[in-house]
Amino acid sequence: MSLKHKTAIVGAWEHPTRFAPDKSAFQITAESLHGALDDAGLTLKDIDGISSSGMAGGMGIISLCDYLNIEPNFIDSTSVGGASFVFHVAHAAAAINAGLCKVCAVVFGSTVASRPAGFGGGGADPSDQYEIPFGPTTVGSYAMIAQRHMHDYGTTPEQLAEIAVTMRLHASMNPVAKYRNPITIEDVLASRIISSPLHLLDCCIISDGGGAVIVTSEERARDLKKKPVYLLGAAETARHTSDGHRDFLETAAFQTGKLAFERAGVTHKDIDMAMIYDSFTITVLVTLENLGFCKRGEGGAFVQGGRLRYDGAFPINTDGGGLSSCHPMMRGMFLLIEATKQLRGECGPRQVKNCRTALVNGTGGALGQRHSGATLILSNQ
Repeated sequence: MSLKHKTAIVGAWEHPTRFAPDKSAFQITAESLHGALDDAGLTLKDIDGISSSGMAGGMGIISLCDYLNIEPNFIDSTSVGGASFVFHVAHAAAAINAGLCKVCAVVFGSTVASRPAGFGGGGADPSDQYEIPFGPTTVGSYAMIAQRHMHDYGTTPEQLAEIAVTMRLHASMNPVAKYRNPITIEDVLASRIISSPLHLLDCCIISDGGGAVIVTSEERARDLKKKPVYLLGAAETARHTSDGHRDFLETAAFQTGKLAFERAGVTHKDIDMAMIYDSFTITVLVTLENLGFCKRGEGGAFVQGGRLRYDGAFPINTDGGGLSSCHPMMRGMFLLIEATKQLRGECGPRQVKNCRTALVNGTGGALGQRHSGATLILSNQ
Protein backbone atom coordinates (compact mmCIF):
# COMPACT_ATOMS: atom_id res chain seq x y z
CA MET A 1 0.00 0.00 0.00
CA SER A 2 1.51 3.30 -1.10
CA LEU A 3 1.56 6.32 1.23
CA LYS A 4 2.57 8.70 -1.55
CA HIS A 5 0.76 12.03 -1.27
CA LYS A 6 -1.63 10.58 1.33
CA THR A 7 -0.32 12.67 4.24
CA ALA A 8 1.59 15.88 4.91
CA ILE A 9 3.52 17.73 7.58
CA VAL A 10 1.43 20.82 8.30
CA GLY A 11 3.15 22.26 11.35
CA ALA A 12 6.78 22.44 12.50
CA TRP A 13 8.44 24.27 15.36
CA GLU A 14 11.88 24.11 16.96
CA HIS A 15 12.39 25.19 20.55
CA PRO A 16 14.99 27.98 20.63
CA THR A 17 16.65 26.81 23.84
CA ARG A 18 20.06 25.19 23.85
CA PHE A 19 20.49 25.29 27.66
CA ALA A 20 17.45 25.39 29.91
CA PRO A 21 18.16 24.52 33.56
CA ASP A 22 14.87 26.21 34.47
CA LYS A 23 12.74 23.86 32.33
CA SER A 24 11.84 20.17 32.38
CA ALA A 25 11.94 17.95 29.30
CA PHE A 26 8.13 17.76 29.39
CA GLN A 27 7.88 21.55 29.49
CA ILE A 28 10.11 21.90 26.44
CA THR A 29 8.06 19.19 24.72
CA ALA A 30 4.75 20.92 25.52
CA GLU A 31 6.03 24.33 24.39
CA SER A 32 7.27 22.77 21.16
CA LEU A 33 3.92 21.09 20.56
CA HIS A 34 2.01 24.33 21.04
CA GLY A 35 4.45 26.09 18.71
CA ALA A 36 3.87 23.50 15.99
CA LEU A 37 0.09 23.60 16.49
CA ASP A 38 0.10 27.38 16.13
CA ASP A 39 2.24 27.03 13.01
CA ALA A 40 -0.41 24.71 11.56
CA GLY A 41 -3.39 26.74 12.70
CA LEU A 42 -4.61 23.90 14.93
CA THR A 43 -5.22 23.48 18.67
CA LEU A 44 -4.54 20.75 21.20
CA LYS A 45 -8.14 19.56 20.80
CA ASP A 46 -7.36 18.63 17.18
CA ILE A 47 -4.68 16.13 18.23
CA ASP A 48 -5.81 12.50 18.38
CA GLY A 49 -2.41 10.89 17.85
CA ILE A 50 0.91 11.36 19.67
CA SER A 51 4.41 10.03 19.03
CA SER A 52 7.56 10.56 21.07
CA SER A 53 10.73 8.95 22.34
CA GLY A 54 13.67 9.65 24.60
CA MET A 55 11.70 10.17 27.80
CA ALA A 56 12.70 8.50 31.06
CA GLY A 57 10.98 5.23 31.84
CA GLY A 58 9.33 2.69 29.59
CA MET A 59 5.92 4.39 29.92
CA GLY A 60 7.13 7.98 29.54
CA ILE A 61 4.71 8.69 26.72
CA ILE A 62 1.77 7.93 29.03
CA SER A 63 3.10 10.45 31.53
CA LEU A 64 3.43 12.91 28.66
CA CYS A 65 -0.23 12.37 27.76
CA ASP A 66 -1.06 13.07 31.41
CA TYR A 67 1.08 16.23 31.34
CA LEU A 68 -0.66 17.43 28.17
CA ASN A 69 -4.09 16.24 29.42
CA ILE A 70 -4.85 14.34 26.20
CA GLU A 71 -6.32 10.88 25.59
CA PRO A 72 -5.26 10.06 22.01
CA ASN A 73 -6.55 7.32 19.73
CA PHE A 74 -3.03 6.49 18.52
CA ILE A 75 0.25 6.29 20.46
CA ASP A 76 3.71 5.50 19.12
CA SER A 77 6.68 5.32 21.48
CA THR A 78 9.07 3.57 19.06
CA SER A 79 12.53 4.08 20.54
CA VAL A 80 15.39 3.39 18.15
CA GLY A 81 17.81 6.14 19.08
CA GLY A 82 18.15 9.47 17.34
CA ALA A 83 16.28 8.29 14.24
CA SER A 84 13.09 7.65 16.24
CA PHE A 85 11.20 10.74 15.08
CA VAL A 86 11.87 9.98 11.42
CA PHE A 87 10.29 6.57 12.07
CA HIS A 88 7.40 8.30 13.85
CA VAL A 89 6.45 10.42 10.84
CA ALA A 90 6.22 7.35 8.63
CA HIS A 91 4.22 5.51 11.29
CA ALA A 92 1.90 8.51 11.71
CA ALA A 93 1.30 8.56 7.96
CA ALA A 94 0.41 4.87 8.00
CA ALA A 95 -1.87 5.32 11.03
CA ILE A 96 -3.72 8.25 9.42
CA ASN A 97 -4.08 6.33 6.17
CA ALA A 98 -5.48 3.36 8.12
CA GLY A 99 -7.98 5.54 9.98
CA LEU A 100 -6.38 5.11 13.41
CA CYS A 101 -6.13 8.87 13.91
CA LYS A 102 -6.63 12.10 12.00
CA VAL A 103 -3.94 14.46 13.32
CA CYS A 104 -0.72 13.10 14.86
CA ALA A 105 1.85 15.17 16.73
CA VAL A 106 5.46 13.97 16.76
CA VAL A 107 7.11 15.65 19.75
CA PHE A 108 10.41 15.78 21.64
CA GLY A 109 12.09 17.64 24.48
CA SER A 110 15.40 17.08 26.25
CA THR A 111 17.50 18.65 29.00
CA VAL A 112 20.51 16.41 28.48
CA ALA A 113 22.92 19.37 28.63
CA SER A 114 21.54 21.14 31.70
CA ARG A 115 20.71 17.93 33.57
CA PRO A 116 23.29 15.43 32.27
CA ALA A 117 22.70 11.83 33.27
CA GLY A 118 25.04 10.06 30.87
CA PHE A 119 25.18 10.40 27.10
CA GLY A 120 25.74 7.57 24.66
CA GLY A 121 27.01 5.21 27.33
CA GLY A 122 24.68 2.32 26.65
CA GLY A 123 24.04 -0.36 29.25
CA ALA A 124 20.28 -0.95 28.89
CA ASP A 125 20.44 -3.35 25.95
CA PRO A 126 20.96 -7.00 26.99
CA SER A 127 23.68 -7.31 24.35
CA ASP A 128 25.65 -4.53 26.06
CA GLN A 129 26.84 -6.94 28.75
CA TYR A 130 29.14 -8.46 26.14
CA GLU A 131 30.48 -5.15 24.85
CA ILE A 132 30.39 -2.37 27.46
CA PRO A 133 33.14 -3.90 29.67
CA PHE A 134 35.47 -4.17 26.69
CA GLY A 135 34.45 -1.30 24.43
CA PRO A 136 34.05 0.23 22.00
CA THR A 137 32.71 3.58 23.09
CA THR A 138 30.25 5.42 20.86
CA VAL A 139 32.91 7.75 19.48
CA GLY A 140 35.28 4.79 19.21
CA SER A 141 32.82 2.99 16.95
CA TYR A 142 32.59 5.94 14.58
CA ALA A 143 36.35 6.36 14.68
CA MET A 144 36.65 2.73 13.60
CA ILE A 145 34.39 3.45 10.62
CA ALA A 146 36.52 6.48 9.72
CA GLN A 147 39.76 4.50 10.00
CA ARG A 148 38.34 1.75 7.78
CA HIS A 149 37.24 4.28 5.15
CA MET A 150 40.61 6.01 5.20
CA HIS A 151 42.44 2.69 4.94
CA ASP A 152 40.34 1.39 2.04
CA TYR A 153 39.83 4.57 0.02
CA GLY A 154 42.42 7.14 1.06
CA THR A 155 39.85 9.46 2.63
CA THR A 156 41.57 12.32 4.47
CA PRO A 157 40.99 14.24 7.71
CA GLU A 158 40.74 17.40 5.58
CA GLN A 159 37.77 15.96 3.69
CA LEU A 160 35.96 15.14 6.93
CA ALA A 161 36.84 18.59 8.28
CA GLU A 162 35.12 20.30 5.35
CA ILE A 163 31.84 18.78 6.50
CA ALA A 164 32.25 20.40 9.92
CA VAL A 165 33.21 23.73 8.34
CA THR A 166 30.10 23.68 6.13
CA MET A 167 27.82 22.88 9.05
CA ARG A 168 29.28 25.81 10.98
CA LEU A 169 28.69 28.11 8.00
CA HIS A 170 25.02 27.10 8.02
CA ALA A 171 24.83 27.57 11.80
CA SER A 172 26.18 31.10 11.41
CA MET A 173 22.96 31.92 9.53
CA ASN A 174 20.70 30.22 12.08
CA PRO A 175 19.89 32.56 14.99
CA VAL A 176 19.14 29.70 17.39
CA ALA A 177 22.24 27.58 16.61
CA LYS A 178 24.47 26.91 19.62
CA TYR A 179 27.77 27.64 17.85
CA ARG A 180 27.79 30.35 15.18
CA ASN A 181 31.40 31.52 14.97
CA PRO A 182 33.09 30.47 11.69
CA ILE A 183 35.70 27.72 11.68
CA THR A 184 38.24 26.57 9.11
CA ILE A 185 39.58 23.18 8.09
CA GLU A 186 42.73 24.10 10.01
CA ASP A 187 40.63 24.76 13.13
CA VAL A 188 39.08 21.31 12.89
CA LEU A 189 42.44 19.60 12.46
CA ALA A 190 43.92 21.63 15.34
CA SER A 191 41.15 20.63 17.75
CA ARG A 192 42.11 17.80 20.05
CA ILE A 193 41.79 14.17 19.04
CA ILE A 194 38.83 12.48 20.74
CA SER A 195 39.23 9.06 19.12
CA SER A 196 41.65 8.86 16.23
CA PRO A 197 41.11 10.05 13.54
CA LEU A 198 38.14 12.07 14.85
CA HIS A 199 38.88 15.49 16.31
CA LEU A 200 36.68 17.43 18.73
CA LEU A 201 35.14 19.43 15.89
CA ASP A 202 34.35 16.19 14.01
CA CYS A 203 31.94 15.33 16.85
CA CYS A 204 28.40 16.51 17.49
CA ILE A 205 27.73 19.01 20.24
CA ILE A 206 25.54 18.38 23.30
CA SER A 207 22.62 20.72 23.99
CA ASP A 208 19.15 20.96 25.42
CA GLY A 209 16.39 21.34 22.88
CA GLY A 210 13.09 20.16 21.50
CA GLY A 211 10.68 20.37 18.64
CA ALA A 212 7.48 19.07 17.10
CA VAL A 213 5.89 18.36 13.74
CA ILE A 214 2.20 17.83 12.99
CA VAL A 215 1.10 15.20 10.45
CA THR A 216 -2.37 14.94 8.94
CA SER A 217 -4.16 13.77 5.80
CA GLU A 218 -3.59 15.35 2.41
CA GLU A 219 -7.26 16.34 2.32
CA ARG A 220 -7.18 18.18 5.63
CA ALA A 221 -3.79 19.71 4.89
CA ARG A 222 -5.26 21.71 1.99
CA ASP A 223 -7.25 23.96 4.31
CA LEU A 224 -4.65 24.69 6.97
CA LYS A 225 -2.44 27.70 7.66
CA LYS A 226 0.82 26.72 5.97
CA LYS A 227 1.73 25.11 2.66
CA PRO A 228 1.73 21.32 3.17
CA VAL A 229 4.90 19.25 2.92
CA TYR A 230 3.87 15.91 1.47
CA LEU A 231 5.35 12.52 2.28
CA LEU A 232 6.34 10.77 -0.96
CA GLY A 233 8.14 7.71 0.35
CA ALA A 234 9.55 6.18 3.52
CA ALA A 235 11.59 3.18 4.63
CA GLU A 236 13.10 1.90 7.88
CA THR A 237 15.31 -0.93 9.11
CA ALA A 238 17.88 -2.00 11.71
CA ARG A 239 21.47 -3.15 11.25
CA HIS A 240 23.51 -5.18 13.71
CA THR A 241 26.72 -7.14 14.05
CA SER A 242 25.27 -10.21 12.26
CA ASP A 243 27.10 -12.73 14.44
CA GLY A 244 30.34 -10.97 13.65
CA HIS A 245 30.01 -11.15 9.88
CA ARG A 246 29.23 -7.78 8.36
CA ASP A 247 30.51 -4.96 6.21
CA PHE A 248 31.21 -2.05 8.53
CA LEU A 249 30.92 0.52 5.73
CA GLU A 250 27.43 -0.63 4.73
CA THR A 251 24.86 1.13 6.92
CA ALA A 252 21.08 0.99 7.31
CA ALA A 253 20.82 3.78 4.72
CA PHE A 254 21.94 1.32 2.03
CA GLN A 255 18.64 -0.50 2.49
CA THR A 256 16.29 2.35 3.37
CA GLY A 257 17.51 4.71 0.65
CA LYS A 258 16.71 2.30 -2.15
CA LEU A 259 13.26 1.54 -0.75
CA ALA A 260 12.37 5.19 -0.11
CA PHE A 261 13.34 6.24 -3.64
CA GLU A 262 11.39 3.32 -5.10
CA ARG A 263 8.29 4.09 -3.04
CA ALA A 264 8.48 7.83 -3.74
CA GLY A 265 8.94 7.34 -7.48
CA VAL A 266 11.81 9.84 -7.65
CA THR A 267 15.53 9.67 -8.41
CA HIS A 268 18.62 11.16 -6.82
CA LYS A 269 18.56 13.99 -9.37
CA ASP A 270 15.17 15.05 -8.03
CA ILE A 271 16.50 15.76 -4.53
CA ASP A 272 17.18 19.48 -3.98
CA MET A 273 18.56 19.23 -0.43
CA ALA A 274 19.01 16.65 2.31
CA MET A 275 19.03 16.46 6.07
CA ILE A 276 21.55 13.79 7.08
CA TYR A 277 22.14 12.77 10.68
CA ASP A 278 25.54 14.20 11.59
CA SER A 279 26.52 12.65 14.89
CA PHE A 280 30.06 12.80 13.50
CA THR A 281 31.52 14.00 10.21
CA ILE A 282 32.11 10.41 9.11
CA THR A 283 28.38 9.69 9.60
CA VAL A 284 27.58 12.17 6.84
CA LEU A 285 30.17 10.81 4.43
CA VAL A 286 29.21 7.14 4.69
CA THR A 287 25.48 7.94 4.72
CA LEU A 288 25.77 9.86 1.44
CA GLU A 289 27.54 6.86 -0.09
CA ASN A 290 25.00 4.37 1.23
CA LEU A 291 22.09 6.47 0.00
CA GLY A 292 23.65 6.36 -3.45
CA PHE A 293 24.49 10.02 -3.96
CA CYS A 294 28.02 8.92 -4.79
CA LYS A 295 29.75 5.58 -5.17
CA ARG A 296 31.37 3.82 -2.27
CA GLY A 297 34.83 5.20 -1.67
CA GLU A 298 34.02 8.49 -3.43
CA GLY A 299 32.50 10.22 -0.40
CA GLY A 300 35.67 12.11 0.44
CA ALA A 301 35.79 13.81 -2.94
CA PHE A 302 31.99 14.28 -2.97
CA VAL A 303 31.91 16.44 0.17
CA GLN A 304 34.70 18.77 -1.01
CA GLY A 305 34.60 21.99 -2.98
CA GLY A 306 31.58 23.51 -1.25
CA ARG A 307 29.16 20.93 -2.67
CA LEU A 308 27.28 20.60 0.65
CA ARG A 309 26.84 24.35 1.24
CA TYR A 310 23.38 25.93 1.18
CA ASP A 311 24.35 27.49 -2.16
CA GLY A 312 26.28 24.44 -3.42
CA ALA A 313 25.37 21.64 -5.79
CA PHE A 314 23.86 19.46 -3.05
CA PRO A 315 22.99 21.34 0.18
CA ILE A 316 22.69 19.38 3.41
CA ASN A 317 21.98 20.19 7.05
CA THR A 318 21.24 23.83 6.42
CA ASP A 319 20.39 24.54 10.06
CA GLY A 320 23.96 23.78 11.17
CA GLY A 321 23.31 20.16 12.05
CA GLY A 322 24.24 18.27 15.16
CA LEU A 323 27.81 19.44 14.66
CA SER A 324 26.96 23.10 15.33
CA SER A 325 23.25 23.85 15.89
CA CYS A 326 21.85 21.34 18.37
CA HIS A 327 22.09 17.73 19.45
CA PRO A 328 19.95 17.10 22.54
CA MET A 329 20.76 13.38 22.67
CA MET A 330 18.46 12.66 19.71
CA ARG A 331 18.72 14.63 16.45
CA GLY A 332 16.05 13.19 14.14
CA MET A 333 13.37 15.76 15.06
CA PHE A 334 15.46 18.64 13.78
CA LEU A 335 16.06 16.96 10.44
CA LEU A 336 12.30 16.99 9.92
CA ILE A 337 11.82 20.59 11.03
CA GLU A 338 14.56 22.05 8.83
CA ALA A 339 13.47 20.04 5.78
CA THR A 340 9.91 21.30 6.26
CA LYS A 341 11.06 24.91 6.60
CA GLN A 342 13.26 24.63 3.51
CA LEU A 343 10.38 23.24 1.45
CA ARG A 344 8.24 26.16 2.62
CA GLY A 345 10.94 28.70 1.77
CA GLU A 346 11.23 29.91 5.38
CA CYS A 347 14.99 29.71 5.97
CA GLY A 348 16.06 33.27 5.20
CA PRO A 349 19.74 33.68 4.28
CA ARG A 350 20.37 29.91 4.29
CA GLN A 351 17.38 29.13 2.04
CA VAL A 352 18.08 26.66 -0.76
CA LYS A 353 16.92 28.08 -4.08
CA ASN A 354 14.03 26.35 -5.85
CA CYS A 355 13.73 23.75 -3.10
CA ARG A 356 10.95 21.34 -4.06
CA THR A 357 12.02 17.90 -2.86
CA ALA A 358 14.05 16.97 0.23
CA LEU A 359 15.45 13.78 1.68
CA VAL A 360 15.64 13.12 5.42
CA ASN A 361 17.82 10.30 6.75
CA GLY A 362 18.02 9.48 10.43
CA THR A 363 20.47 7.16 12.18
CA GLY A 364 20.04 5.82 15.70
CA GLY A 365 22.40 3.81 17.86
CA ALA A 366 25.98 3.61 16.63
CA LEU A 367 27.47 2.74 13.27
CA GLY A 368 29.81 -0.18 13.66
CA GLN A 369 27.53 -1.67 16.31
CA ARG A 370 23.71 -1.91 16.32
CA HIS A 371 21.92 0.95 14.65
CA SER A 372 18.59 1.95 13.17
CA GLY A 373 17.94 3.89 9.99
CA ALA A 374 15.00 5.63 8.36
CA THR A 375 14.70 7.58 5.12
CA LEU A 376 11.86 9.93 4.16
CA ILE A 377 11.36 11.82 0.91
CA LEU A 378 9.32 14.99 1.23
CA SER A 379 7.99 17.45 -1.33
CA ASN A 380 6.07 20.72 -1.51
CA GLN A 381 4.54 19.68 -4.83
